[in-house]
Amino acid sequence: MNDNQPLTKIIIVDDHSLFRMMLKASFDGDHPDICVVGEANNGEELFRMLPHTPIDLVLLDINMPGISGVEVTLRLRKEYPSIKILAVSAENSAETVRQMIEAGIEGFVSKQCGSAQELAQAIRSVMSGLEYFGRDIASIIYDLYVSKKKTTSVTSEFTDREREIILLCRDGLICKEIAARLGIAERTVNTHKEKIFGKLGINNTMEMVLYAMKNGIIRIDS
Repeated sequence: MNDNQPLTKIIIVDDHSLFRMMLKASFDGDHPDICVVGEANNGEELFRMLPHTPIDLVLLDINMPGISGVEVTLRLRKEYPSIKILAVSAENSAETVRQMIEAGIEGFVSKQCGSAQELAQAIRSVMSGLEYFGRDIASIIYDLYVSKKKTTSVTSEFTDREREIILLCRDGLICKEIAARLGIAERTVNTHKEKIFGKLGINNTMEMVLYAMKNGIIRIDS
């Protein structure tokens, strides 16, 4: 493991034991910076483990017996807000993706298209403060956004500072880095982002950047 790469402690929550076993073996063998400290068959098991198992991230399936992935996410956000949530599921319908994003996940990788290597990359991205969505999931998010039929008149409502923040978010900077780049407080960056989200009727950075690209606020090559 790279000395500069911090150890990330995770719990895998999935009702397929073979999937958990294969994923744990891959992390142990190829990604020593990711440590599986627990496995849960469902949401109930996860919440029994959390009080005595400190972790950084939950790798969460969506369709499980008992509590659904959406309900687990909502409860984690309320009771353990510092824990990152990365959804990993074969269920990737537009409605499911929308519900999970609104519940507060940091990322989503499809079992149908993803790999252990991509999951490791996703975990590192999420732990660095970024959102991560597999290519097929990003396409679904874009389609969801387009379906909202936002009017282009809203683009004129952005201030110059808000446009700067949108551009820096597109470049993958987290709030702390944006604050340092612009010479403002991190709290101010969060306030600007909340205002942008409110204007667009969204609640995550990816939708914000997709909107900005689609409506010419920023260009992919800008």
